[in-house]
Amino acid sequence: MRYLMSIMSDPASEAADYEPEPEIYEAMAAYNEELAKAGVLLTGEGLAPTSEGAEVVFRDGEATVVDGPFTEAKEFIAGYWVIQVSSRAEAVEWAKRCPHPPKGDPTEMKLQLRRIGELEDMDNMSEELKERERVLRVQTEG
Repeated sequence: MRYLMSIMSDPASEAADYEPEPEIYEAMAAYNEELAKAGVLLTGEGLAPTSEGAEVVFRDGEATVVDGPFTEAKEFIAGYWVIQVSSRAEAVEWAKRCPHPPKGDPTEMKLQLRRIGELEDMDNMSEELKERERVLRVQTEG
């Protein structure tokens, strides 16, 4: 099973002048190395602030682009990992090991886990379309 682990940020950490302390980078690097050494890490990246992003809104057959920052949101995806594990329980265990604020620190940090849907989960997708998707995935991986 593949899982997307999303680490969330808030408007304060999205501010232009926000820069994590060096210790946070060190802890995340150690965590990433641990995931890789265990053979569960497929990919992972931190994301630039929403001020550098854009949102595409689809409404009434039209696409509208809205430049960041996304001030109406309370939480943002700050970074992510894609891990491959044998169960939801294993994914949760890896998520719980992510570096987080120590006891006594009032800062709240959230990490969301979402299982990545596999082609086999798509009951209404024809076998022909599934095969086309498999071929496309092989082409894009290389």
